[in-house]
Amino acid sequence: MEMQPGLTLGSPRDQRPPTPETDYPESLTSYPEEDYSPAGSLSEPGPASPLATPTGWSCHVDPDGQTLYTNHFTLEQWVKLEDERGKPYFYNPNDASVQWELPQVPVPAPRSIRKSGQDSETPAQASPPEEKIKTLDKAGVLHRTKTVDKGKRLRKKHWSASWTVLEGGVLTFFKDSKTSTAGGLRQPSKLSIPEYTVELKGASLAWAPKDKSSKKNVLELQSRDGSEYLIQHDSEAIISTWHKAIAQGIQELSTDLPPEEENESGSVDFGSSERLGSWRADEARSGAAAHALSAGGLESDLSKVRQKLLKFLLRRPTLQSLREKGYIKDQVFGCALAALCERERSPVPRFVQQCIRAVEARGLDIDGLYRISGNLATIQKLRYKVDHEERLDLDDGRWEDVHVITGALKLFFRELPEPLFPFSHFRQFIAAIKLQDQAQRSRLVRDLVRTLPSPNHDTLRLLFQHLCRVIEHGEQNRMSVQSVAIVFGPTLLRPETEETSMPMSMVFQNQVVELILQQCSDIFPPH
Repeated sequence: MEMQPGLTLGSPRDQRPPTPETDYPESLTSYPEEDYSPAGSLSEPGPASPLATPTGWSCHVDPDGQTLYTNHFTLEQWVKLEDERGKPYFYNPNDASVQWELPQVPVPAPRSIRKSGQDSETPAQASPPEEKIKTLDKAGVLHRTKTVDKGKRLRKKHWSASWTVLEGGVLTFFKDSKTSTAGGLRQPSKLSIPEYTVELKGASLAWAPKDKSSKKNVLELQSRDGSEYLIQHDSEAIISTWHKAIAQGIQELSTDLPPEEENESGSVDFGSSERLGSWRADEARSGAAAHALSAGGLESDLSKVRQKLLKFLLRRPTLQSLREKGYIKDQVFGCALAALCERERSPVPRFVQQCIRAVEARGLDIDGLYRISGNLATIQKLRYKVDHEERLDLDDGRWEDVHVITGALKLFFRELPEPLFPFSHFRQFIAAIKLQDQAQRSRLVRDLVRTLPSPNHDTLRLLFQHLCRVIEHGEQNRMSVQSVAIVFGPTLLRPETEETSMPMSMVFQNQVVELILQQCSDIFPPH
């Protein structure tokens, strides 16, 4: 929440800081009964309760009659105020933040108490560490999306509003509809099951860079299992309080990590998890105390691991030797056209020739040739077979749909590192198509086509002659010159870098393809 201008501790009641209600849905018309906490999460009166002063805080009344709470550890002070309905909330004059509850002060049980309970007969009076009380740190509505799932990056970001609860070192995102969020706040037991649960132990939090999201006020949370989440709120003050609360939770949990877990999260002890080499087994057989290594011993072990990794890397075969033995086959999709033709010792890539022959054998009168998309999964299977197997049989029943073959052919041209019309010729073709004189325009485009490199020129000839035959069956397949140009224009002719006037460039790209189709016999005369 942002501090109102001119607000001081002694301000009149009508100038008190705003309540934290803007952190919650606008449709909420009354306060929930359990102070924005899921049912059963609080096992004792909360900080907002007038019946008890929370642990780690002291309470006193200043000369102006205001109730002040002082943190024993940080010495920060919070002022207790009440809203129009008499509900108490707390205001921090240092950063102008407001909360329904005072921040929780962690009071860890002394380690010496646990030891004395084990090593002597004297009973420890302190409560055991297992009896930790779950307290609600923060709750509210945030926008969130999951970008990485256990190390696997997700293709799309699905932003959605979610009722979010930070409690006991766990951040929980509930999957609530817009209509049920407010009702769930009034009756927390009606909240839906959690969609995502994030353990803050070993997690990291940072402000997300611009390349992660174009939204403002975005946090990036990375969990120990390799998952990543983006969290956002339109209010900078609210997202800042969330940042503070989550960061505090991560810091508190990191101090509770035992030494072996700290080593595990820092990836220091490679041998214990990977067991590289035999030195770990020898150490175990010798009966030495596990993981009780001195600083010098740890350095020695790490040095052995590095040496074994180095020997393993040096033993790896070269890429060329793997190619010669047939373990690795150079790919077809995504390969430079000249390199592919040279490798296959063919003026036109074999895959292009096979596709054109298969399409024409099945009939050029099929409706929507090159316009209708084939099954994407089947197209990807065909692509994989082309890239990894020597022999390709397009008569196989798996490729019976002609639209799968046409889709794969379009994908081949789309994934060329440099399009069929090279980047160096793009501006010249666009300038030629803009000429007003039709004869001059046709002559200049023809001359430009003839200056293309041989692999580009020969492949262009075969493709356009095939497309002209497709257009000849236009009454049956409903593919006119304009339709074919729209399909192939952006695929065959594109700039090296995106331009600001992309829609206009696309129009000119289509017109270049359309002109070549119309003048095909003149531009590519028969041999």
